[in-house]
Amino acid sequence: MDIEEEKKSLLLEMIAFATVDGQLHKKEYDFLFLIANTLAIKKEEFNDLFHQEAPQKVLQSEFKRIQHFYRLALLMHCDGVLHEKEVTTIYQIALAMGLNPAATKRVLEKMKRAPYTTIEAGELLQIFKEQHN
Repeated sequence: MDIEEEKKSLLLEMIAFATVDGQLHKKEYDFLFLIANTLAIKKEEFNDLFHQEAPQKVLQSEFKRIQHFYRLALLMHCDGVLHEKEVTTIYQIALAMGLNPAATKRVLEKMKRAPYTTIEAGELLQIFKEQHN
């Protein structure tokens, strides 16, 4: 898979996750568009992604899986509404990615309590690292 396909695949999965509750809030759209800009994807191409299905892909490194999980968690919180379907789905996605369920739960709980629902990158990685021991 080339870099462009990987970028689009990432966004497609994030779009699918953002709409799991049956709605796409403006804050979710804005967050996704910010990610698209960061990935150098133009607005027209970004909007076209909303009419495509997300292909199943496997992220090879644990770091990339943790990073992707965290992006999805940020997306889940960005509209200020924590829908039950989002919570259930993010746990299923994390499990499918092979992430430790206890670490996943700790990260999500920490994000819920944190200002702006963000946690430091080092702390995020440490939570997953602790579960290896």
